[in-house]
Amino acid sequence: MAIEKKPFAEMNTEELLAVCSAEQARLDRWSDMNFTLDLTRGKPNQAQLDLSSGLLSIIADRGDCFSESGLDCRNYGILDGLPETKRLFSELLGLPANRILVLGNSSLNVIYDTLVRAMLFGVAGGHEPWCRQGRIKFICPSPGYDRHFTMCRTLGIEMVPVKLNADGPDMDAVYDLACSDPSVKGLWCVPKFSNPEGLTYSDEVVEAIAAMHPAAPDFRIFWDNAYSVHELYDEEVHLANIFDYAAENGTEDNIFYFASTSKITFPGSGLAIMAASERNLEQIRPIIATQTIGYDKINQMRHVKFFKNADGIRAHMKRQADIIRPKFELVEKQFHKHLDGLGIAHWTEPRGGYFISLYVKEGCARRVYQLARSVGVTLTTAGSTYPYGRDPHDSNLRIAPTFPEPEELEQAIPILCSCIKLACAEKMLRA
Repeated sequence: MAIEKKPFAEMNTEELLAVCSAEQARLDRWSDMNFTLDLTRGKPNQAQLDLSSGLLSIIADRGDCFSESGLDCRNYGILDGLPETKRLFSELLGLPANRILVLGNSSLNVIYDTLVRAMLFGVAGGHEPWCRQGRIKFICPSPGYDRHFTMCRTLGIEMVPVKLNADGPDMDAVYDLACSDPSVKGLWCVPKFSNPEGLTYSDEVVEAIAAMHPAAPDFRIFWDNAYSVHELYDEEVHLANIFDYAAENGTEDNIFYFASTSKITFPGSGLAIMAASERNLEQIRPIIATQTIGYDKINQMRHVKFFKNADGIRAHMKRQADIIRPKFELVEKQFHKHLDGLGIAHWTEPRGGYFISLYVKEGCARRVYQLARSVGVTLTTAGSTYPYGRDPHDSNLRIAPTFPEPEELEQAIPILCSCIKLACAEKMLRA
């Protein structure tokens, strides 16, 4: 058996030293080439953005600025979104239009505002603002979205990690925490093509989340459906509608639902929505009204005119998938080529979303990150997919294939694989 394909666990010291020498030599050669590539964030690339270029000219003159009700969208008014924009999202996501707020251009911003509102004003059905209740906690399925964790950390919310299984959060752990401790105020969820795992919650998990009756009357599920229509392949991946289950269980007030067009049209220039029960919206609307008289209705009109309906968005996303699917497949192919049979790494092969979750031998992720950075390949910081940046196994790395060109990935992934082999061989030599 060639040493290149021999499981590391079966190698002796001499063979592991040979791996270290060979991989270090490869990294030294790449370092001399001054290669640089940033794989840190899941950004659309230029070809994806070009698909939405029609948005820039679809509002051509004064006549395009009037809504179906005759409202001049250039002026003040309509705090929570044009009816036709709500209808577009309602059709796309299966949510009642009257439960939707069309807000700014970023769902991350909307989520942060929602957290801050709860800190300062509390939530419907709560007794007082979260900031007056002493230590409060959020349940954080992990690995998860680093920016969710950063928001909690910034606001002083204690984070409690629970395992993210193949079908969603470990619901036994979630129930143990949420149903016994009134200081637990929230649960983070990225329910479809989760960041970074790329998994979708099963119907059973969605139902269990919706059926939960937490100890805190002001508990909220932050349902961040960021990748709702981001399939990579032709088959649609089903995600159950959490509000349907919540209606059966009388728990609709527990849900704050978020989505956006950030990875559909233009990040930073798209549309973001929040959906919630009427009781929640009655509490939220007056607070939002102190922030703004109304959001960008011209941009809302752009999106309605450009897509026309939900089928227009779905067709657009198929064109996006044709651009990024080959990049995911290229990364997966390179991982198989360089790492299969070695017993030092495994990875997800998602059917949608923006990330591949890579697991290396326990205790090696930070070293892989450092090695890759030293030769010009920048990854999301090891540990960032866990609360406080603490990966208990030092194993997970998030790979974002969408932004680079295929030829860049062809170069970068073998470099990354060399870093993995070197880091794991070093670890085994120290054992």
